[in-house]
Amino acid sequence: MDARSLALVRADFRGVWETPGGSERLISAFYGHLFAQDPRLRELFPPALDMQAKRITTAVQFVLDHLEDFERAQRFLEQLARDHRKYGVEADHYDIAGRALLAALRTYHGNRWTRELDEGWRDVTLLISASMAIGANEDTSQPYWDATVVGHRRVLDDLAIVRLQADGPIPFKAGQYLPVAVPQRPNMWRYLSPAIPANPYGEVEFHVRRISGGWVSPAIVNDTKVGDRWKIAGPLGGLHVDRESGRDVLMIGSGTGIAPLRAQLIEMSQRGINPRVHFFLGGRYPGDLYDLGNMWQLSQSNPWLTVVPVCSEHTDPWWYPQDSTQQPMGMPRRLVGNLGAVVTSFGAWSDRQIQIAGSPSMIADTRRALLRAGTPSEIIAADPV
Repeated sequence: MDARSLALVRADFRGVWETPGGSERLISAFYGHLFAQDPRLRELFPPALDMQAKRITTAVQFVLDHLEDFERAQRFLEQLARDHRKYGVEADHYDIAGRALLAALRTYHGNRWTRELDEGWRDVTLLISASMAIGANEDTSQPYWDATVVGHRRVLDDLAIVRLQADGPIPFKAGQYLPVAVPQRPNMWRYLSPAIPANPYGEVEFHVRRISGGWVSPAIVNDTKVGDRWKIAGPLGGLHVDRESGRDVLMIGSGTGIAPLRAQLIEMSQRGINPRVHFFLGGRYPGDLYDLGNMWQLSQSNPWLTVVPVCSEHTDPWWYPQDSTQQPMGMPRRLVGNLGAVVTSFGAWSDRQIQIAGSPSMIADTRRALLRAGTPSEIIAADPV
């Protein structure tokens, strides 16, 4: 695409994004054209498609933002296609999807559609569909594994630790996340980070917090039972410690977002030599530091690891378990305050490789605090899920 055509497409999509209800109308038209071309494709999707508008428009925006760095855009699309294999989507479906997206854009714009927009968007939809077809064709691994729930423990009223035994080893790396589907919500896949590294026995552990108004997390926390059969698809994401960089590590995690950091630390403890790691483990209340005891024990047997607990509030609310505020013997007192502010009170950490894991708002707030403190943006890593 030439620069003028690309600028036109970007401006046009920004208009869709910023128009109230624009994304929803565009994606509704997309699915209408998609299912009209092949009605059988409807069976591959969950009954409710309400979350799809944000997901699809976010993906298209990412591609448009990175077209000058084509390799990065292509890697993103190929990974997205590999992820879609769990639905039963095949490589030849992406040609249909590309045509449906172009038709949806025409429908959305109506008589405002121009030849220049048609040419620009035709190039973009072709790039998207072709890259995703390549990703789907190149991945020959199985699209998902079946796993049995072997443990379910409520740590807090809204937080559960779930342990599963997969039918075979799942080839994920510590720090990655996995798409999962539970029997209570068929075809409604969600992304969870394993809290332990992969092993040859197919054992997986997830930490799940109930999201108010959510479809899947309440079912996992409230209704999951030993013996339930889950589906777990192939790994995504790339949080990792670069041992060749020579840099020490800063990890910042909050709530169940500690899972991908925890998995990496456990894996590192199985090696002899590691970089120094400072792990700021945060939560709103002291009871939200539900895994502090395990992380403290890990630090006691691994001198390269320093664990720093941080809370926004001094005490738990009355409905938390009474023993949730107990700290491990010998651990320094919890620091109290905003997690990002506490971390940056020790400096910019500009000599480290930095990972942040938690809710989207926590990641954004902490990243801003680091940037204000002078931390280079290129050393800060966080996965979007």
